[in-house]
Parts: sequence; C-alpha cells; structure tokens
Amino acid sequence: MSTSLAAPTSRGTRWAQFYALTKPRVVQLIVFCALIGMLLAEPGWPDWRTVALASLGIWLVASAAAAFNCIVEQHIDARMLRTAWRPTAKGQLTNTQTLLFSGLLCAAGCGVLFATVNALTMWLTLATFVGYAIIYTVVLKPLTPQNIVIGGASGAMPPVLGWAAMRGDTGAEAWILFLIIFLWTPPHFWALALYRVEDYRRAGLPMLPVTHGQEFTRLQVFLYTLVLFASTLLPFIQGMSGGIYLAAALVLGVWFIVLAWKLWREYSDALARRTFRFSLWHLSLLFAALLLDHYLMPWLA
Repeated sequence: MSTSLAAPTSRGTRWAQFYALTKPRVVQLIVFCALIGMLLAEPGWPDWRTVALASLGIWLVASAAAAFNCIVEQHIDARMLRTAWRPTAKGQLTNTQTLLFSGLLCAAGCGVLFATVNALTMWLTLATFVGYAIIYTVVLKPLTPQNIVIGGASGAMPPVLGWAAMRGDTGAEAWILFLIIFLWTPPHFWALALYRVEDYRRAGLPMLPVTHGQEFTRLQVFLYTLVLFASTLLPFIQGMSGGIYLAAALVLGVWFIVLAWKLWREYSDALARRTFRFSLWHLSLLFAALLLDHYLMPWLA
C-alpha cells in the first residue's frame, strides 16, 4: 500500500487518526481489568498514586500494541468491513509514522511503570505487548484457527499486571482472574466471527467458522461457556469473594450459557450479535461485582 497519500487538512483530524490506532474501547477494557486486579490486591483502599501511574503505564503499552497491530494487519483490515476505516488501512498514516507512534507509547509506558511502579509490572506488561503484537498478530492469527485460544493468554494478563503493580508479585488470586478472561475470550470472539465470517474468509484468516464451519464453532461457543461458568465460581471457592459476587456469577453465567445454547441450536446472525454484545457485559459486570463484593462484604459481615 502506498504511504504517500495526502495528509488530512486539519491538525485535529491527524490527532484523531493516531488516537484511532490505539483502539480505545479495547484498551479501556484492558485498563478496567488491570484496575480490578489492583483493587483486589489490597484489603482496603489502595495507594491511589500507584493505581493512577500503573493504569497510565498499562494504557500506554496497550495502546502501543494496538497501534503495532494496525501496521501488521493493514492489508487484512482493508478487506474487512469492520476494520476498513482504520487510518493504516486507508493509507492516512504511513507505516513509519505508526511505528514511531507505537514505539514512543511503549517506551513511555515502560518508563512510567519501571520508574514509578515496579520492574516486575514493567516486564510483565512488555511481555504482554510482545505476546499480543508479535506472537498472536504475526504468528498465530494467520496460521491457526486456535489463534484466539492461544493468543487469549495475552488478553487475559491485565489483572495479573494490576496485581503485580500493587503487590510486587503475582498470587493465585491474580491467576484465577487470568483464567476467567482466558476462557471468556473464545466464546466472545467466536460469536463475533460467526456473523462476520465472510469478512474473515475474504481476509484469508483461518478463524474457526472459516476452517471448521458454523455448526462446529457454535458448539465450541456453548462448551466454552460451560467451562467459563465453572471458572467464575473459583473466586468464591477460593475465598476471594462472598455472596454478592456469587449471585452475579450465577446469573451472568447462566444467561451466557442460555444464549450460547440457543446460538448452537437455532442460529441467526442477530442472535450471534446479541451473544457477542452480552459477552462484553458479562465480563464487565462480573468484575464489577467482584469489586463491589470486595468492599461491601467486610461491612456486611
């Protein structure tokens, strides 16, 4: 793709293009999950300076990974309806501009984490960058239909990063949160892939609905929601949470299973969209309930 296209006429538009490279909605969810890890790592109120600086550092590195992803996938993005608008896909930003932007964000984020949080959080966050931007995007995504499953490890790291920021280590509780996100990722993305299958086929990506068909993918979505449901009970079993979280996990988990069952037995694109959108609410509300439980249960005990 040519990198000599004319630049936008306004400075504001240029900033908007760079901001779009960071995939703000995705990064917001990453920072939210990291914040959950930070808050759960402390029995009471945390050191808000550390929380703010750790959130900033993680946000910067996650944004850098998103921008790097846009470079690698620009030709794929250009062939997919849901990503064709990205500045790299449209040729509005050059590879050099995007790479410099990604590098600056990554360096700034690592600097913030190393200087103001701790070295462990910096190294774990950098490893997550490499896992997503290189191992998942460059290696796994174009080669295997299990890309989402294996690559989900990078996406599941934010609570571990948050925990490390506050404690300086990683505990069993942090890895339980990791497991929940890791098992949530396949049904979340495969629900999207089901109704965007032609996009992935046109882009030449071996997503599960393309390589194994719709029915097999629908079954996998359902099976993963069952395993996910079991994993969401671990915080209660392990003693991280109490009744508030347990009630939320039961309601949200059963609802997700019901949607996945319907998706398997009576497929429609509308139901796939509904399942995908609910998956976002599922994770957000589940972690919000965990946080609510963390602060309210001592008062209710």
